[in-house]
Amino acid sequence: MRAVVVGAGIGGLTAALSLRRAGWDVTLVEQAARFTEVGAGIQLAPNATRVLRRLDVLDAVAAPAARPSHVSFRTWSDGAEICRYALGREAEEEFGAPYLLLHRADLHQALSAAVPSESVRLSTTVVDITQDDDSAQVTTATGERLGADLVVAADGIRSAARRWLFGEDEAVFSKTAAYRALLPVAEVADLGLPPLGVWLGPDRHFVHYWVRRGELLNVVAVFSTGAPAQESWTDRAEPGEQLREFAQWDPRVLSVLERAGQVLRYGIHTRTPLTRWNLGRVTLLGDSAHAMVPFQAQGAAQAILDAAALGDALTDTTPAEVPAALDRYVARRLPTATSTQAASTQAGRDFHLPDGPEATARNARMAAHAGENRFMPQSAAWGADR
Repeated sequence: MRAVVVGAGIGGLTAALSLRRAGWDVTLVEQAARFTEVGAGIQLAPNATRVLRRLDVLDAVAAPAARPSHVSFRTWSDGAEICRYALGREAEEEFGAPYLLLHRADLHQALSAAVPSESVRLSTTVVDITQDDDSAQVTTATGERLGADLVVAADGIRSAARRWLFGEDEAVFSKTAAYRALLPVAEVADLGLPPLGVWLGPDRHFVHYWVRRGELLNVVAVFSTGAPAQESWTDRAEPGEQLREFAQWDPRVLSVLERAGQVLRYGIHTRTPLTRWNLGRVTLLGDSAHAMVPFQAQGAAQAILDAAALGDALTDTTPAEVPAALDRYVARRLPTATSTQAASTQAGRDFHLPDGPEATARNARMAAHAGENRFMPQSAAWGADR
């Protein structure tokens, strides 16, 4: 059984590992000439790390990660704690896998190291995907055609495969953007920051957590904006721009933003939910299927769960059974991914409430929930592999 996976991001790499575990011969194609260190921090909840354990890569992923003891939600103006939830050892004991904070490049490195190099084709741009009743074909920019029983399109939020399968459908600007930065621990050691902090304010929220074994602080400062912002890991903010956007915030937040060296500006985009991801022998996976705002830290986790479900559905299949197996994969994953998209969008609305009765009621609800529950509301999904 032969599969071609298009795109060597987190979803594509995990899909390659999952399909190989299911006995498939996998070719992973990626248009970049080499893997580079892009992105910044990423959170992996136990629903994702449990899959990584099944794929025998959790130890490599966890080695450079930080393991937060708790998450603290705070008010924007004075940093007063609204509530906190347990993570760390308590979450691992409850859900059977750890909650990890790590640099995206470290996760990518651990996953790519587990895929045999002979299975990876870099500098390979896919220009078309076609299929008939018996096979699928991937056409590259050089005119080469790669035949397979299955094609997995993990080609990201700007997925060309999604357009080829289901017609024109562009990424949607969420009307939010984020400043991103990484600071050495020595730069912020005097601020007494929690291991994972989420500060809530009008039209903005501020997230920080440790990565690289606690050596770096990852910062994500999200703000609402009507001006379109490019989705880019490399666009730099104007000097002092982040301080103007977060003026009047708690001095600790301003200190972090002021001490940050290189600050990047990233436009947050999503994709409209689909009613199906697959057509014949071709399926979408990860951001190409369900890109979401990152306000519940589940984007990468959902791609990893896609990969696990795909491998499960395609275990012990024959070529003729591939379309039906893909139907099972999508039936298992689409409802959860779609509901997670919606929940992440709603979380952004809740985080950005203006000062006044609504924010006060939100804080009271959060405090009441934390008083009765050790873990965040979204942790209800952490125990499920779907």
